[in-house]
Amino acid sequence: MRATRALIHMDNFSSNIKKIRSHIGPGPKILLPVKADAYGHGSERMAQAALDSGVSHLAVATAGEGEALRACGIDAPILLLSLAMPEEYPLIVGAGLEPLCADIESLRGLEACAEAAGRRLIVHIKVDTGMGRIGCSPEELPLLAQFVSRSRFLGLGGVSTHFPVSDSDDAADKKFTYGQIEAFFNLVSDLRRRGILPGLVSAANSGAVLSYPDSWFDLVRPGILCYGYYPAPVAARPFAVLPVMEFLSKVAFIKKIKAGQSLSYGRTWTATRDSLIATLPVGYADGYPRALSNKGQVEIRGQLYPLVGRVCMDQCMVDLGPESDVALYEDAVLFGPGAVGADGIAAACGSIAYEITCNINKRVPRHYVGL
Repeated sequence: MRATRALIHMDNFSSNIKKIRSHIGPGPKILLPVKADAYGHGSERMAQAALDSGVSHLAVATAGEGEALRACGIDAPILLLSLAMPEEYPLIVGAGLEPLCADIESLRGLEACAEAAGRRLIVHIKVDTGMGRIGCSPEELPLLAQFVSRSRFLGLGGVSTHFPVSDSDDAADKKFTYGQIEAFFNLVSDLRRRGILPGLVSAANSGAVLSYPDSWFDLVRPGILCYGYYPAPVAARPFAVLPVMEFLSKVAFIKKIKAGQSLSYGRTWTATRDSLIATLPVGYADGYPRALSNKGQVEIRGQLYPLVGRVCMDQCMVDLGPESDVALYEDAVLFGPGAVGADGIAAACGSIAYEITCNINKRVPRHYVGL
C-alpha cells in the first residue's frame, strides 16, 4: 500500500446527508453532485453510497462522467450540469442522462437525436436569475418550456437556477439572493399559469440549503456540504458536518540540520536553530498544493508541525523541532476530520475546500472506511 493515500470516511458522508435531510424536512428531494470524481472522493462509490443514504438524483459535469456511472450499474436520474456539445448528444441520449439546456438550438438538436434513437429524453431548463454563467434569460423561459412540452421526444424534467452569493453574510448579497428567489418563483408560477408543468423546481446549492428555506422548492443540490465542508467561512452553520476525506502520508526520512542550513528548491527556508526535518513522500503531483510552501501544517501524533521549504512534485518536508519522538513510517495527516481541514489548507493558500479535495490526484489510492 502506498504511504500517501486518502481515507474516505463513509460514515461521515452518510451522517452529513442525514443531517441535511433532517434540516430540510421530508419534502424536497436531494441531488448529489458527483462531478469531478465526486469532488475527488471517487464518483462510483460515492454515488451508490449517496443513493443508499436517501439521495434521489445525481449530477455530473460531462457526458463521459454520466456514462461511467451508467456503466457501473447506476440507474438513478443523472443530471448533466454543464451545457453539452452537439457531438455529445448521442451519448447523452444513449445513456439516458438529463441535460441542462438554455437555448432553442440545443433543444432542437437533442430532440432530433432522441427521435433518431426512438427514445424520449428528459431535459431540464436552466434560467439565469443573476449567476451570469449559463441559463436562458427570464423572457426566453416560457418559449423553451413550451417547446419541450409540445415535443414528442423531449420531456421537461425540471427548471433550475443558481445562486452566486447564497453563502455570504453580506447584507447586499442577502438582498441579491432573496431577489433571485422571488424572481425564480415568479417565473415558475408563470409557467404554471400557462399550463406548463415545470417538473422538479430546483435552486438551492449548499449555501441556500443552510440559509434560504424559501429556495428549497422540489429539489436541493448540496455539494460540498455532503462532503463535509461549508461553502464559505462565513456561511451559516445550523448543523455540523464532518469531513469525508482524510489525506495522509508517512514519515519516510528524518535528518538533523544545523542552524543556517536551507531547504528545498529556491532555498526559501533557512533553519534558525538546529532541528530535525521529516520528509514525506507527497507533493504537488498528488494534489498537495505547492502554494502551501512555508505556510502549511501537518499533524503527526496529534501535534501540528510546520511545512518548511518548497513543496516538491513528490515530496515535502516538516520541521519537527530540536527534539522529537516522531519515528520513521509514522502517519502524517495532511488534512481531514482532525486538526487540519481542507478548508484550513485552502485558506492558507488562497483557495477553497472544493479545489483542495478535487485536486487529489488519481495516483493517490482511495480506501473506503466506516462502511
